[in-house]
Amino acid sequence: MRISTIFCLCPVLVCLCFLQRCYGVSHHVPTSKVPITKNQTKLANGETEVHHRPKRGWIWNQFFVLEEHIGPDAQYVGKLHSNSDKGDGSVRYILSGEGAGSIFIINEVTGDIHATESLDRERKAHYVLHAQAFDRNTEKPLEPKSEFIIKVQDINDNAPKFPDGPFVAAVPEMSQVGTSVYQVTASDADDPTYGNSARVVYSILQGQPYFSIDPKTGVIRTALANMDREAREHYAVVIQAKDMAGSVGGLSGSTTINITLTDVNDNPPKFPQKNYQLYVPESAQVGKPVGKIKANDEDLGVNAAIKYSIINSEGAAMFSIATDRDTREGIISLKKPLNYERKKTYTLHIEGVNTHVEPRFSYLGPFKDTATLKITVGDVDEPPVFSMDYYIMDVYENAHIGTEVGAVTARDPDSKNSPVRYFINLSEHGDKYFNIDMDSGVIKTTQSLDREDMPWHNITVMASEVDNPSLLSHVPVTVQVLDVNDNPPEIKTDEEVVVCESSRPGQVIQTIAAVDKDDFANGQRFSFSLLSGIPVNPNFTLKDNEGIYCVQYSLMLGTVVVVRQITCFSPCLSLSLL
Repeated sequence: MRISTIFCLCPVLVCLCFLQRCYGVSHHVPTSKVPITKNQTKLANGETEVHHRPKRGWIWNQFFVLEEHIGPDAQYVGKLHSNSDKGDGSVRYILSGEGAGSIFIINEVTGDIHATESLDRERKAHYVLHAQAFDRNTEKPLEPKSEFIIKVQDINDNAPKFPDGPFVAAVPEMSQVGTSVYQVTASDADDPTYGNSARVVYSILQGQPYFSIDPKTGVIRTALANMDREAREHYAVVIQAKDMAGSVGGLSGSTTINITLTDVNDNPPKFPQKNYQLYVPESAQVGKPVGKIKANDEDLGVNAAIKYSIINSEGAAMFSIATDRDTREGIISLKKPLNYERKKTYTLHIEGVNTHVEPRFSYLGPFKDTATLKITVGDVDEPPVFSMDYYIMDVYENAHIGTEVGAVTARDPDSKNSPVRYFINLSEHGDKYFNIDMDSGVIKTTQSLDREDMPWHNITVMASEVDNPSLLSHVPVTVQVLDVNDNPPEIKTDEEVVVCESSRPGQVIQTIAAVDKDDFANGQRFSFSLLSGIPVNPNFTLKDNEGIYCVQYSLMLGTVVVVRQITCFSPCLSLSLL
């Protein structure tokens, strides 16, 4: 292990400073001045007899041994000495405890202790040993067994370390000078209680002039005002920790702190250009996106969130705009149908505003921007448009084939006003009752119509442009067949009239009704009469009853009573009416 040259003379110094010389103690105290204690006996003549107890004779303090000793000879630690030792070799010293006999050896005669190995304080800082002194001749202990400590004296053999590095830290951009960023702490395995071996001083090797560090506490702070994340986001700051209070010859270690500037809203949104153009065909669907626009914001996350709006009434009436959260684009959608023939252009004034604003950066604002979007409506070839949503026509039944029923009209809504052709969708009907003039749209009959068979006909007329036959329009046409009186009344002739012999004169014996297939206006008032050429029976008369005629038994004069049904309980005469 490397040892600084400042410590080359330390072994000699330590021996001189910590080696304790032995000295004897022999004091004569006048008996008159010696107070009587429990170890003294007062004699009859007034004198005291002192009972001397053997006093402890070890003389030493705590020993020290320098760590990392690299000399060829064993390192001198210190000397054990008892005041019982007269220097004649009659005292034998014995050492026991941690490392005794291996790391530490003692001269049994002189009491000199040596360390035979190089010691590392960081592995073991002290050793606890025991010393004894025996009379070499009698082997009797001269001193009680006593404990002492050998401390391993520290040298600066460990450099400061950052065990958890490299580190990651963050600080908001545009922070004020002196804003705390991070605190680093280096560890030094040397003895912090002895000298400056573990006294660490911090400094910046890389990262200036952006950051500074407190040399004592290791707190890293911003050192430059208005650091802009958009200009530079990441910084690798290298910190050095040097022991010996930073003096020459001290050991050092370093680490890296990767500092990131976090975003704040210090940039307003900006449209890349002030004027935009957009083409939208008139066939665009309502509610569907037709285009997009985007304002750029150099900030991140919520600081770059933008809300778009259309601020002029003309644009807001026809279009809407919403923000796409992922792309931060303004998505423009159609609110009402476009019509190229009515309006060919629209102007939209669009504003983009930050939704999250920090008041301390208001001086950089306003945090919004505007742009103009001119929308050109594209002409699309549209199908013909009928003049009505549906048509209702009528024609009399039994009309001659080719009778005109009515006409439909359609026009090309486009500016070129292409001619229109008309067709009837024959797939809806099995029989062809009508046709249409291709150019004029006049509908005529192709068959004789019978109201009683089919009073209504539903057809579909199609129109297409001559220039683009694939574009078709459809319109429903309903044809009502009007009635003519072409059906005679019908009377049920299979009914028999039953007359009871007890019937009174003037009593109605049968009601006769007729039906007509024609419309009520043409066939529901009937005139009844008895057939001519058949002899008249004077016993019966036929009388009008408001459209319903009754057969009356009139053998005697009486009041006519109209009845719907006659029930007879006596023998009846069955008569048949012709």
